Amino acid sequence: MAQVLVKCGVKRVKGWLYFIDKKGNVARVQMARAGVRTSKRQEVVVKCGVRREDGYLYFLDKKGNVARTKMARGGRKRKKKAKKKAKKKTVKRKAKKKVAKRKPKKKAKKKTVKRKAKKKTTKRKKPAKRRRR
Repeated sequence: MAQVLVKCGVKRVKGWLYFIDKKGNVARVQMARAGVRTSKRQEVVVKCGVRREDGYLYFLDKKGNVARTKMARGGRKRKKKAKKKAKKKTVKRKAKKKVAKRKPKKKAKKKTVKRKAKKKTTKRKKPAKRRRR
């Protein structure tokens, strides 16, 4: 739950964004809309002077009061579900007939024949004739 720090009772106007500025005052800025140019200048609505502490989130609540709440860091720790042990069912098994396993036939290896390498004879080219200039 949020803790109310200052009762301001700020009335909100449509099209404005309300927030707590760095000095701890309630301020507002015109919201950006498509195709409309807005000024980015902050307007102080109420001077509160709220001093901030680490670990808290400061905001303007629905009634227009300055409130704070503890920041959620790292989420909430969940309870671990207990693992259920699966019961082993006893199943009657049929007796298997013994079948003689056949051994695969061995393939005959091909005999490799070594051939003599032929000597390559190259024809010699005649030297090119020199052209005179």
